[in-house]
Amino acid sequence: MSVKCFSAAVAGIDAVPVEIEVKISGSTNSPMRESVITIVGLPDAAVRESRERISAAFLSSGFPLPAGTAVVNLAPADLKKEGASFDLAIAICLLAEAGILDKERIRTFGFAGELALDGSIRPVKGALPLTDVLGRTGKVHAVVVPLGNACEAALAAGKRFPVFGIASLKEAVDLVNNGDFLPCRAELKEFQSEDEKHMPDFADVKGQQMAKRALEIAAAGGHNILMCGPPGTGKSMLASRLPGILPPMTLEETLETSRIHSVLGMLSSGAPILTRRPFAAPHHTVSDAGLLGGGHDPRPGEISLAHNGVLFLDELPEFKRNVLEVLRQPLETGTVTISRASGSCTFPARFILCAAMNPCPCGRGEVELGCVCKLEEKRRYLKKLSGPLLDRIDLHVELRQLTQDELVNVPNGEPSAQIRQRVIAARKIQEARFARCRGIYCNARMGSRELQQYCKLNPAGEMLLRQAIARFKLSPRAYDRILKVARTISDLAGVENISENAIFEAINYRKAAFS
Repeated sequence: MSVKCFSAAVAGIDAVPVEIEVKISGSTNSPMRESVITIVGLPDAAVRESRERISAAFLSSGFPLPAGTAVVNLAPADLKKEGASFDLAIAICLLAEAGILDKERIRTFGFAGELALDGSIRPVKGALPLTDVLGRTGKVHAVVVPLGNACEAALAAGKRFPVFGIASLKEAVDLVNNGDFLPCRAELKEFQSEDEKHMPDFADVKGQQMAKRALEIAAAGGHNILMCGPPGTGKSMLASRLPGILPPMTLEETLETSRIHSVLGMLSSGAPILTRRPFAAPHHTVSDAGLLGGGHDPRPGEISLAHNGVLFLDELPEFKRNVLEVLRQPLETGTVTISRASGSCTFPARFILCAAMNPCPCGRGEVELGCVCKLEEKRRYLKKLSGPLLDRIDLHVELRQLTQDELVNVPNGEPSAQIRQRVIAARKIQEARFARCRGIYCNARMGSRELQQYCKLNPAGEMLLRQAIARFKLSPRAYDRILKVARTISDLAGVENISENAIFEAINYRKAAFS
């Protein structure tokens, strides 16, 4: 009869339950019989190397390896297994075969952890989805993880089942045999209190009132924004403050965002979960695989790290053309699908795109400011950005050089906390509006049906929009996005109907795209 216990394998940003089966063959009575461990079930190199780690850990911990040939099967056998997280589960099964642990008792546990040569347990990637999926099997009544993953796993488990954090193989044996360990407890609110107090504040930004207003609209409606201006006008400074005015993440958003960072090993014991909206700012030399995700076994990229937060692309025209073009699908759908010969993975990628660029190659933009770029050079520079990509950016705002007074005087702008309250109020209006609309949580995500229902115009507003269509040759997508921005402007004002002033302001934020 084989010995069984449970673990899990990371697949994309999710996890799949894995049943660990161990069967010993050959004589186990002879002390001279050599112990041989064979692992099957599509293990990668790291999983196969667990044989050596387990042997050394047993020797360091004073446990005997079962004599004979041990065949370890990782089921389902057609799922590729990666990493060292199966070490602990395999070791537990071998200990049960040696008579040190009860074979029936270990079936009720789920195990994940990497064994060190001295018998200690090291943290693993993906503890959050691993714990969650083990609890959903209905067969696991408790999960055992490394001490460094205990808080992360406990947050995933909630009150559904206990999670135990252990530091060594000996502790795992004591836990299974005696069961007198206290489970790890963790509450989301424990990690939220201090996290948002140290975020950059809009009050520190001098001038640029139009850009601040545009960022407030972007935060309130989930709109994409492009800032264009000479170097030193505060584009990066403003972008870094955008997450601070976004509404707090819901519990669902927190767990979903943390899951992505967990599988990449970006969570720590001191910060086992993300409680603030992420801000990803990849360098312009990033590859398309680095931005979208990829690899032989696909892993999330920068746009998934920005999920439920902000993706900041500084010096937008300096990004490779093919890298920028792959953004078009995620900007529309909020997901990215990576296809490989072995299968495909879909990662969430719902973010606010905040981009920044200079007006020309030299950056100054105007002759009065010392610009030496020729007209053809400026055109070539701007043509690096395709029309379809610019069409997907709702707000285009130009930043100007600060005046002497703005530079010298102490900044006295509105603090982020006040702006955030207006954003939260506007989001609550949208939450009530889209309560029955599946997958829509803000104005930027409205479809054609919602636009017809919630973006009705009065005669003056309709006439203004008709004039804009004729003058700027608006595409249907640009037309829809102007309506969405106008809807958000009205929500910030707390009014139900879209006024001509809201339409006018929304059109004004698109004029840079038309020029």
